[in-house]
Amino acid sequence: MFTLKPMFTALLFTVGIAAATSFNASALDNQNNKNKLPDIGISGYSVLSTDKELQIGKAMMRQLRASQPLIQDPVLIEYINHLGNSLVKNAQGVNYAFEFFLINNNELNAFAFFGGHVGIHSGLITTADTESELASVIAHEISHVTQRHLARRLESQSQTQGLTMAAMLSSVLITLVNPSVGMAALSASMAATQQASINYTRGNEKEADRVGIALLASSNFDPQGAASFFSKMSTKYRYASKPPAMLLTHPLPESRIADARQRALNYPARPLPPSLGFELTKARLKARYQGDARSNIAFFEQKLAKDRYAIKAAAQYGLALSYFENKQTRKALQLLEILKKNDEDNLFYVDALTDVYIANNQADKAIKMLEQLNLFMPNNQVVSLNYANALLTVKQYDLAAQILQDFLLVNPGNFIAYDILTTLYRTQEKTGLMHMSKAEVYALLGAYPKAVDELQTSYAFLDEQPLMQKRVKARILQLQEQENRLKRL
Repeated sequence: MFTLKPMFTALLFTVGIAAATSFNASALDNQNNKNKLPDIGISGYSVLSTDKELQIGKAMMRQLRASQPLIQDPVLIEYINHLGNSLVKNAQGVNYAFEFFLINNNELNAFAFFGGHVGIHSGLITTADTESELASVIAHEISHVTQRHLARRLESQSQTQGLTMAAMLSSVLITLVNPSVGMAALSASMAATQQASINYTRGNEKEADRVGIALLASSNFDPQGAASFFSKMSTKYRYASKPPAMLLTHPLPESRIADARQRALNYPARPLPPSLGFELTKARLKARYQGDARSNIAFFEQKLAKDRYAIKAAAQYGLALSYFENKQTRKALQLLEILKKNDEDNLFYVDALTDVYIANNQADKAIKMLEQLNLFMPNNQVVSLNYANALLTVKQYDLAAQILQDFLLVNPGNFIAYDILTTLYRTQEKTGLMHMSKAEVYALLGAYPKAVDELQTSYAFLDEQPLMQKRVKARILQLQEQENRLKRL
């Protein structure tokens, strides 16, 4: 299991229009003219091309890695991307691959921005009761992206205010990772047009509601998931003095809940059994990212004693992780080996068992388990990263490096893989290669000058490897061009 902390802090700008769980659902578009919402998602190209949108999205993602507590956990990354892409494959107007990521924050929030990036706060997942509730939030955010709401907002501002691209980006990309900070960051020059922006956003929200709930239903989730989560939020925070982040920008009138319920009735009812993946995700977030180990042990023990769980195996998994966090590795091992025996290829169990085996000086067992899985699931991030880490533990450096290099050929932007590779080369005292891989870590954080410095340092240690020196020179030019391209946007 990998929990890497951000290496830098910086001011973060995200998208002001893509708030979480704001299911402003009106009636279906084919129900009647009064509630019909136009599909205006095709506009926005006159201001921002898809190519520029991708460039800006990647730059924003780098800034997020550098400034926010992203959860660098391959098991959770695998789950949230599997869930997100199960929705994306049924969406219309998808122009690029989506990336879903988690932020370690108990605030109830989610957001979307340029280039198909969708962020979800961990607190939102642990609050949801069903996978359909979580999927409804993600479907809503996907709809913001596919309908090109940010580009359309830029277009609207350019037409009414005559702003430059830089000025428009500064006004629109206000942080929603922490909306209260974002609101405070609004400049005085924006005050006169703030209401117009809000009104425009409400129109976006209605369209995202319409498209999102249809997407939820077409992806075989419970179409009532949106209304269910929406209603829960309204009840929980109706009298709260400090509402969650998303409610600062999107209030919850009762009409929205009623509209969401009415919209869902236009689709076949689909009550679903509890999802094991969803319940394991909630248990993992609770055990490893919330509270302390002892209180978490008590929490899961009580659930099991009183049969208060959606799926027993998930509660047992949460207890095993809590035992591990409390250094009770034997108890963790007992539970996890039983769980894996009953579900051999479950990567939640595989990942946790790898940690326990290594902690118990049984890395050979982890390697045997992962070696077999790697044959059937090559370049799977959970298997490859755990396998490389276990090999590093027993000093099988060359094989570990080969596993990581093969993985990076398929997943070139994987932050965790480059971080492990940097550690591996440092341990081997392969200084030139260590600086090269460290440069990629910096590049993924958007720290181009630091990345170039690392590459220049690596060049000096590769004097007997002219081919590698050529690669270093080429990579320096690539990074410098990336930085210059952003300045020209």
